[in-house]
Formats: sequence, structure tokens, C-alpha cells
Amino acid sequence: MEATSEAPAPQKLTSKGQATRARILEHAAELIYTHGVHATNNEQLRRAAGISGSQLNHYFPTKESLVLAVIEWQAERVLTFHRSERFTHFDSLGSLRDWADHYIAYERSHQAGCSLGSLAAEIIKTDLDVRTELANAFQQWRNIFRDGLERMQRLGRLSAEADPTRLAHLLLSAFQGGMLLAQVAGDIAPLKDALQAAIDHVRTFAVSGEAGGLVPGRAG
Repeated sequence: MEATSEAPAPQKLTSKGQATRARILEHAAELIYTHGVHATNNEQLRRAAGISGSQLNHYFPTKESLVLAVIEWQAERVLTFHRSERFTHFDSLGSLRDWADHYIAYERSHQAGCSLGSLAAEIIKTDLDVRTELANAFQQWRNIFRDGLERMQRLGRLSAEADPTRLAHLLLSAFQGGMLLAQVAGDIAPLKDALQAAIDHVRTFAVSGEAGGLVPGRAG
């Protein structure tokens, strides 16, 4: 697939077509994460996804259209998970702790790393024009935390001195950096410590009573 500056307009797909497209994207994401964008080729992807060359070209006629779709697919998975009722829209310190505990437990079991962050690190090194899409995905992710922290302020759980945008940046940065170091070290401690420190900092803005929702020094 040749890189171009334009991605094709999305087409309406049948259920079978949607399933095939999703399978291609899942395998493409894994190959890009493992080998990088430039080292991922059509033959590898055809074998991994069990599709023909004509099928691949039908859904993704250019490498850029494939990479853009992978970014969108991975971002949607991350955003949907973070917007789920599981974390009650991040309206308490406890919901932040539940989020951290989930990823600490998951990484301890899978050592899989952050798919979106890992993909971004690979994709951003290429000459493909996808920086805007990556930035938008991470901004939406950050905004989930910011909106939750603003909600905590409205509910009287965080003081007015807290800056939700800065704290959201801190939480996302702690997650991304901690995940990367955990992958490199093969040890969950960097992620665990980074998330603990970030949430402890958010906790310094908690009003009396809400701070008791977390056990001091608890690391999951």
C-alpha cells in the first residue's frame, strides 16, 4: 500500500463486512505495535487476518487509510471503556482508584502495554499525516478525566483550587509513562507507583470527608 495524503470516505458495510474490517484492524494494530508501520506489509496482514489481497485493498486501498482506521479503532475501544458505568463517570476518588486498580491488575496478568500509546509511539515516527488524529484521540481521553474532575468539584468533592485540566494531564501522563516503563522493565511497579502518586496528588485537593475514600499509601 502506498501512502497518500487523503483517506477514502467511509463506506456503509454489511455485518459481515464490518466483522472483516474489524478483524483486519485488530491484526494491523498488533503488527504495527510489534514491527512498526514501515515494517508491516500487505502479505503479513493478509496472512494474519486470513484475507485476500483484493479484500484488503477494498477496505484499505492505502497505508494511510489503514493507519488512520487503526487509530480510530483503538481510540474508540479505549474511550468506550473509560466512559462505561464501571467508573461512574469518574465522579469520586474511589472511581479513580478503581480505574488504576483495573490497569494494574490487567498489566500484571498480560504485560500487554497501552495499545493506543504504543501505537502512537510507532506511528508518530512515520511521515504519514496522522498527527491530528492522534492528538484528537488523546485529547478526548484527557477530557474524560477532566470532565470527571469538574463533576467532582460541582459535587463538592474537590476544592475550587483544583485545576481539572492540569490534573487530567497528570493522570494520563502518569498512566502512559508508567505503562511504558512497566513494559520495558517487565515489572508492574513503575505503573503502580506512577498511578499512586498521581491519585495521591489529586487527593490533596479533596474536601474533608472525601479524602477518606482512599486509604493513604494504598497501591492497589
